[in-house]
Amino acid sequence: MARKLPSTDAVVIGLGWAGAIIANELTDQGLDVVALERGPWRDTAADFNVASVADELRYAQRQELMLRTAQNTITARNNPSQTALPMRNWGSFHPGNGTGGAGNHWAGITFRFQPDEFRLKSHLTEKYGASAIPEELVLQDWGTDWNEMEPFYDAFDKIAGISGKAGNLRGEIKEGGNPFEGPRSNEYPTGPMKQPYGPTLFAKAAKDLGYNPFPVPSALISEPYTNPLGVTMGPCTFCGFCTNYGCANYSKASAITTILPALVRKSNFTARTNSEVLRITLDSTGKKATGVIFVDSSGEEWEQPADLVVVTAFTFENVRLMLLSGVGTPYDPATNVGTTGRNYAYQTANGVQLFFDDKNFNPFIGGGAVGMGIDEFNNDNFDHSGLGFFGGGSIRITPIGAAPINYRPTPPGTPKWGSDWKKATVKHYLSTASVGCEASSYTTRNNYLSLDPTYTDRLGRPLLRVTFDFPENDLKMASYCTDKVAEIAEAMGAKQIVKNPMKGHWNTGPYQSSHVVGGFVMGADPKTSSVNKYLQTWDVPNLFVVGASAFPQNPGYNPTGTVGALAFKAADAIRNQYLKNPGPLVQA
Repeated sequence: MARKLPSTDAVVIGLGWAGAIIANELTDQGLDVVALERGPWRDTAADFNVASVADELRYAQRQELMLRTAQNTITARNNPSQTALPMRNWGSFHPGNGTGGAGNHWAGITFRFQPDEFRLKSHLTEKYGASAIPEELVLQDWGTDWNEMEPFYDAFDKIAGISGKAGNLRGEIKEGGNPFEGPRSNEYPTGPMKQPYGPTLFAKAAKDLGYNPFPVPSALISEPYTNPLGVTMGPCTFCGFCTNYGCANYSKASAITTILPALVRKSNFTARTNSEVLRITLDSTGKKATGVIFVDSSGEEWEQPADLVVVTAFTFENVRLMLLSGVGTPYDPATNVGTTGRNYAYQTANGVQLFFDDKNFNPFIGGGAVGMGIDEFNNDNFDHSGLGFFGGGSIRITPIGAAPINYRPTPPGTPKWGSDWKKATVKHYLSTASVGCEASSYTTRNNYLSLDPTYTDRLGRPLLRVTFDFPENDLKMASYCTDKVAEIAEAMGAKQIVKNPMKGHWNTGPYQSSHVVGGFVMGADPKTSSVNKYLQTWDVPNLFVVGASAFPQNPGYNPTGTVGALAFKAADAIRNQYLKNPGPLVQA
């Protein structure tokens, strides 16, 4: 029997980007907020000390910032006819753990989605005709649009201090920025990052080919910055320890470097760490959330009553909590009925490796979001007529820094060990570069999330089952876009080019990205979406579910900026609409 705690105005589940944003906004409104975080408290000074943070074995190999699979994991399969098996080690993606969540170990690339992406099905139908969309795809509009999203993108940019160069400022195309972005109301809060040699060489080659290179939007800020909450950050030092690592320099924006230092000082905010939420509690009608049940580190169960419940965990846990709590109807791919678990998507990672004889790229200098990119082959920025696929990718070179253990670039055919491998490592260490293409993932009927019928976690709850494989649409797109990357690589003067498009079936082994989305998607129709445009659940009006779980499909961009914008959007709706008149904000 769970011990009952005093009721609170709002409970927030998860203290990553989305949870921290919403908790801060609701406490500003005067609400008493309790935040429950599954992992430990993390703090830059204590956890990411400059003397110990650059530890590849600890953070990249042993994955200290990731959720322990013994604590919770997923099962995986490619299609509904297969039996899913548990992931024993994180490979394909890296769920975070602790305050800050995956935002502690992210790379920091911070794109805004393009205006057409929010009405993707309508856009493609209007431009190409409904018959042109491959039958396997189940694309959906988001139920919102660019004009509604842009102010909240702006809010996230300012809280995180995003560095970059505007390409479309209030409708005016600006030289040096991304001409394909939606019109921005303001320039980036901080200027673009300085670029190492590799991105500079890429930008010249791309421009010579007629493309429009631009600095990658970066949450590794380029200059000292104080955000609207009064929290100050320092400029990136190009140390090369971003992805999988916390930042010792207060340079990489995350919840713990931009929001939590201000939030924890508020008397109406309480954070409970090492507290794993088991389920959302509902009243007898099933139409009102009454709070949550969680378990602490000693294994004791507690009930936290609340007037408002906001779920802001990682995509997988958002969906799993809804399934475990009986919120919405579980999706059934056979009948195409139900919304909880529907429209799961990933990302399609592609790349080209470039080997030179006469270059020195200083690969140990870098950062997760330092680089240059082009957008000519992303989303629907190019004509898809007759290509047999839709979608595309962000083509960019982002030297993340050469990790001492892992970075050993050698051409195909090089032995995996021995003296020849050592010679090749020495020869190619300085003179190798990679150009990536992080591309779209479009949803299909048989890619979805559900509860596993066999495997349970340590608390006896069913694991989340991921059913996913790359559609033919995405594989065709990957091949096409990788060929375009190779053309730029040739123009850069590489002696040898190795193309690595995504091909074959998805498997959980190699890391691809942590950009898992969907499963509890937003939209205008309750029959095909779980939350409305304010991230409010259709069936339970005092329950909001915020995160990448709301994406109906994934464009060729990193999701974090959009997650942050959706968090500000939901918080604004709660403050200015829901609290004044509790109930559905959109009529079904």
